[in-house]
Amino acid sequence: MAICKEDMNIVIVGHVDHGKSTIIGRLLADTNSLPKGKLEQVKEICRRNSKPFEYAFLLDALKDEQAQGITIDTARCFFKTKKRNYIIIDAPGHLEFLKNMVTGASRAEAALLVVDAKEGVKENSRRHAYMLSMLGVKQISVLVNKMDLVNYDMKIYKNIVNELKDFFKKLDIEVKSFIPVSGMMGDNIAINSTNMNWHKGETVLETLDSFKAEEKPINKPFRMPIQDVYKFTKNNDNRRILAGRILAGQLSIGDEVVFYPSGKKSKVKKIESFNKENQKTVSTGYSVGFTLEEQIFIKRGEIATLYKELNPKVTTRIKVNLFWLGKEPMEMGKKYSLKLGTAKVGVKIEQLNKIIDASNLESIRKDKIEKHDVAECVLKLDKAVAFDLAHEIVETSRFVIVDNYSIAGGGIILKGLEDKENWVREKVLIRNYKWEKSMITQEERSEKYNQRPTLILITGEKNIGKKTIAKALEKILFNDGKIVYFLGIGNVLYGVDADIKTSTNNRKDESLRRLAEVANIMIDAGVILILTAVELSQNNLDIIKTTINSERIETIWVGENVTTNISYDLRISSSDPLEKAVREIKTLLQNKGIIFKP
Repeated sequence: MAICKEDMNIVIVGHVDHGKSTIIGRLLADTNSLPKGKLEQVKEICRRNSKPFEYAFLLDALKDEQAQGITIDTARCFFKTKKRNYIIIDAPGHLEFLKNMVTGASRAEAALLVVDAKEGVKENSRRHAYMLSMLGVKQISVLVNKMDLVNYDMKIYKNIVNELKDFFKKLDIEVKSFIPVSGMMGDNIAINSTNMNWHKGETVLETLDSFKAEEKPINKPFRMPIQDVYKFTKNNDNRRILAGRILAGQLSIGDEVVFYPSGKKSKVKKIESFNKENQKTVSTGYSVGFTLEEQIFIKRGEIATLYKELNPKVTTRIKVNLFWLGKEPMEMGKKYSLKLGTAKVGVKIEQLNKIIDASNLESIRKDKIEKHDVAECVLKLDKAVAFDLAHEIVETSRFVIVDNYSIAGGGIILKGLEDKENWVREKVLIRNYKWEKSMITQEERSEKYNQRPTLILITGEKNIGKKTIAKALEKILFNDGKIVYFLGIGNVLYGVDADIKTSTNNRKDESLRRLAEVANIMIDAGVILILTAVELSQNNLDIIKTTINSERIETIWVGENVTTNISYDLRISSSDPLEKAVREIKTLLQNKGIIFKP
């Protein structure tokens, strides 16, 4: 019976023109991994074009790449030895394509760093080494290439080895091996070189086979970012399938799953896969869907986990190692987007701890992160996300930063930091886990009531007419047949908050939390709830949004002067007639799909 060989991802990096593509071409040729006749075909094309044959041409399939003489995209090649199958990722070395190098390295278990013996160690060589260490690639072999161009001089090789050893020592990485090679001539690629009898170490192929395969993510706690939720209605099919790709662990029918950052829970009813029936268990690497025994509202961006396993971290403040590749510097105060798994949130730099020059590991004093800089900093997110730390589950610790629709940077999360809403979030997670679900779903209530349950927050300065607008809005919506309720703040202060009214410690924050809990119950009941409050700040709103799904909240500011830092959805002039003010709010609700627009 044939034995199934293991697979391994290897990334090859290095400065432009240091010979990565040539080495890969040689590996493909020397392991007989090329399609039949391909080597002869490329050699014939070179002969016809009066161009010297290079092994790099086996890899450079795009005509413009051959014309420029540089690889401009990450290529994946496949070859095998007696021990295992390899996927080798050719990551470009040119500074402009460093982004692609990072993309390639993020999928690698080990790496080959190529350095030109004639040119020596370049800034990019050290920069790539730092990136590999930052992305958690610990198995690295250095190939000192083009030894034929320096007459196979051992002294030149030793100088390069000593320089890189010192650099890797600072990174706390022990290099697996240093190998003098010539990709063009085939020295020490697949067989030992007779031109360098002084090298007693391994060939490149032997080094690859000596790399240890990483622990498979299947043995780690279950993690599956929710990509989408599919609902079916045809032929009485009422399934809601949560779909995504499993990054770590495995999932079985009957497992109790908890979703973060919401903390909601249910049990797996059925695993759904294309053209596969009656799957009971599914594991890492598979894109699947599953249904739940009890229907709960889950949205894209949440991470599915198992109750009995390690919980992810949840916060709006994270300490990170971040590399920057954008054309414009990353600046304090500017808003960017952070993508982690399937979640996407707004982000700003809260604190810049230090900036490191990745080419020499020296600390630099700056107030912004410039291209090719690496920084340790604290990021503040617009809303909480779920994640793991790099040393726990790397698959859910990596993120990218988007600036003006382009990926401009990325990194790994080192630590989750407490935020102002942490005390509220802990209570919400417990509440969601203990929540007794009704047999009636939110969708059924929305369909029955012909509305989407929402909290309408009307805020502004004192004595500006907020309550008058709120009550008038309630009356109009009620007359339209909506299930609507106006909740006066006094109703809560002298009822639910009776025990904290005279307390001074966090009185307002705790009052807002309780108010939000009351609102959460009413929203769960399918109600459109209208609430007024004086001069709510963004911090106040964040407490409410931590308690209630932020997509269920609409914030309206009344008045000419916005006296707080709150982010609102609609602003109404206090001088507007009552009918106009109510009509503007009603139009907002119609445009958002909260109520029907005729």
